[in-house]
Amino acid sequence: MADEFAKGLAILTGGGLVWMAISAWLTTESFEGTQLIAPPPEDPGTYAELVLLLRDVTAGFVIIGVITFWFLIPAFYELRDYFDERSAEA
Repeated sequence: MADEFAKGLAILTGGGLVWMAISAWLTTESFEGTQLIAPPPEDPGTYAELVLLLRDVTAGFVIIGVITFWFLIPAFYELRDYFDERSAEA
């Protein structure tokens, strides 16, 4: 189970770093104001639009990756072990 935790942690830190870097470049109004979560620019160019799309995809990847590696895969292993033990008893 430690390798699933490590994979989830790598997704969380790597994806979080990408999300924070993109947010710092495009959605930080000023150091005194809202940082990282300010609304995106009104009329971004083509590349900025693609980078904002990458930011949204990265956020989804982080959420789905962490849930998968920290909850779903370990739950699947536990269920498989439970059913294996149950079938061995019968």
